[in-house]
Amino acid sequence: MKKRNCIIGQSGGPTIAINASLAGIIHKAKSTAEYENVYGMINGIKGLLEGRYMDLLKEFDTGEKINALKQTPAMYLGSCRFKLPTYKENEETYVKLFEILEKLEITDFFYIGGNDSMDTVMKLDDYAQSINSPIKFIGIPKTIDNDLMGTDHTPGFGSAAKYVASSILEVVHDSLIYQLQSVTIIEIMGRNAGWLTAAAALARNEYNDAPDLIYLPEVVFDKDKFLDDIREVFKRKRCVVIAVSEGIKDKDGHFLDDNSKYAKKDAFGHVLHSGTGKMLESLVFKEFQCKVRSIELNVLQRCAMHIGSKTDLNESFVIGQKAVETAMTKKSGQVMGFKRISNNPYVIDYISTDVREVANLEQKIPTEWINDDHNGITKELYDYLFPLIQGEVHITYKNGIPAYYSCKHLNH
Repeated sequence: MKKRNCIIGQSGGPTIAINASLAGIIHKAKSTAEYENVYGMINGIKGLLEGRYMDLLKEFDTGEKINALKQTPAMYLGSCRFKLPTYKENEETYVKLFEILEKLEITDFFYIGGNDSMDTVMKLDDYAQSINSPIKFIGIPKTIDNDLMGTDHTPGFGSAAKYVASSILEVVHDSLIYQLQSVTIIEIMGRNAGWLTAAAALARNEYNDAPDLIYLPEVVFDKDKFLDDIREVFKRKRCVVIAVSEGIKDKDGHFLDDNSKYAKKDAFGHVLHSGTGKMLESLVFKEFQCKVRSIELNVLQRCAMHIGSKTDLNESFVIGQKAVETAMTKKSGQVMGFKRISNNPYVIDYISTDVREVANLEQKIPTEWINDDHNGITKELYDYLFPLIQGEVHITYKNGIPAYYSCKHLNH
């Protein structure tokens, strides 16, 4: 029987767990007798269209190398922000792409990414069906935003949540050292979904009840109420710590940092938010004339392997393996995911969903998981988040710093 050949791409924003899914695919394909070649697209589908790809079985020829890849943040294959048109808009792009896939005798196409990447998987599968191509297109989710449909949570989210919660706990300790009234505002990633900001609540423990206030994009943000909320917290404590999503909106649906036509956008038309924390810092200082500091966690939320979640990394590796099994046993156009069986004990199952039920849709926090005052979360949301950050990743160190797998091939 003719053996299978697969190609893997990574796209969108990085996480600490996306390479774990890549490692899972390589490991599974390598361990089964059905695959002859495993290729990797350099810089996603854009790189593939330019003829840039590599032999992953040659590069990762030992278990030690695969394990090192699993524990390396960001994207070993590189990424792209390329919006694939539909084949009805530009069939030439598809013809070129499928010529490359056919030259490599590809049977299975794996794409690891977020919502826009699943849109790419859907469009490729649509074209494959239109020309009766036997190639199978499988999506593997990843995003720290946790906003993909078809899955209980997304690979990469648990580790980002652990970083956010840990950072906030450390900020709380830092904020207490001076006998001063203060407000610390931590701006956290999340354009339309506040899952990562909600994870700030995981910083609370037996001696710490901060963050005192949490503001999410799923509910309306009111500046006057925001100031009143701070005023109430000041009645019981000297230092206020606030977690706020970069994507909070006013009653008219406008982002707090939205400068209308002046706002920058990415290739998919998404507004690139930055400055929510600074705007709130100015607002708070004007009102209270106290020490105010805003902190933007920025890209550190998505690349901090040194404080990764073992649960997240292990699930991300296994979902890569399950993607290979899905390609061998199911039809094309599937997106992998998790189905939660229980919180305590934490049990999940691995599933796949038709990409058309996932692409271009967003999973937001249910309103019943946000408190009535719209400045915090409920126990149900806390219980959902808690299992995802459990366990520590024991990474390898060299000369006092983490020893990650080299990505120098991307820097030329």
